[in-house]
Amino acid sequence: MSVLLTGATGFVGRRLAPVLVDRGLDVRAMTRHPDDYDGPGQAVHGDVGDPDTLTDALDGVEVAVYLVHSLDDDDFERKDAEAALAFGKAAAHAGVRQIVYLGGLGADDDDLSPHLRSRREVEGKLAEGGVPVTVLRAAIVVGAGGISWEITRQLVKNLPAMVVPRWVRTKTQPIAIDDVVRYLDGVVGNDDAIGKVLEIGGPEELTYLVMMQQAAEVMMGRRLPIVTVPLLSPSLSSRWISLVTDVDTTTAKNLIDSMATEVVVTDHTIRELVPFEPTSYMDAVRQALTESGETPKG
Repeated sequence: MSVLLTGATGFVGRRLAPVLVDRGLDVRAMTRHPDDYDGPGQAVHGDVGDPDTLTDALDGVEVAVYLVHSLDDDDFERKDAEAALAFGKAAAHAGVRQIVYLGGLGADDDDLSPHLRSRREVEGKLAEGGVPVTVLRAAIVVGAGGISWEITRQLVKNLPAMVVPRWVRTKTQPIAIDDVVRYLDGVVGNDDAIGKVLEIGGPEELTYLVMMQQAAEVMMGRRLPIVTVPLLSPSLSSRWISLVTDVDTTTAKNLIDSMATEVVVTDHTIRELVPFEPTSYMDAVRQALTESGETPKG
């Protein structure tokens, strides 16, 4: 089976590529710079922002994995929608039978943030060409190099104490990057998953406050003093994060806007399709630290 993997050099894609290759699949790693690609699979040129490059990349492909977003761009909603629409149409023209997309959790009737609203829109745009889309919706993904995890890690590491807004008491359901990859691998080419929206998460529903406290325990072996305040807007929060971490202000704001929305798993169908026991949050933190060359202390 031939699989086109977009975002092959990204946080998720670079971990998924070797898993798909080990399965014996014919993996095409789509990148704007194929000469620089040194991962598994065959590097092919393609850019979702340039539809003319997609025809050759998708030729003969049965399954396409779509791992693309533009959170670091102020105009990400428009760009992501246009890219998804073009990709879906190109996939249909090439005869692709399944698109797999990693989206975001959150109830459809919520007042979604621009980030989560864009993820929903991308789901629909990918499907407009007629190819069935398998959507995996996730919340915070914990792993070395992931933006959400890097914000948590660097805040905990760089600050002796924190003053945080009320949204830290919002519930989310973090998931280890290895578990995300396992679910993605499990639905690629899986007839029972084609055309379905599936929710994925770790075993615990946690607030962002508890996540930071548990991360501090694992990283430093102690709790972190945290005080919540009623007034700290997403704009101010993002500027504060960009000062304390190496995450740029635009990306931070787009993520923080989503943190007032509860994002937890309400449908457990994925556990029947791809059965395994998900990793706990603290174990996911330990794995992320180890991969980064840091030694967990708790």
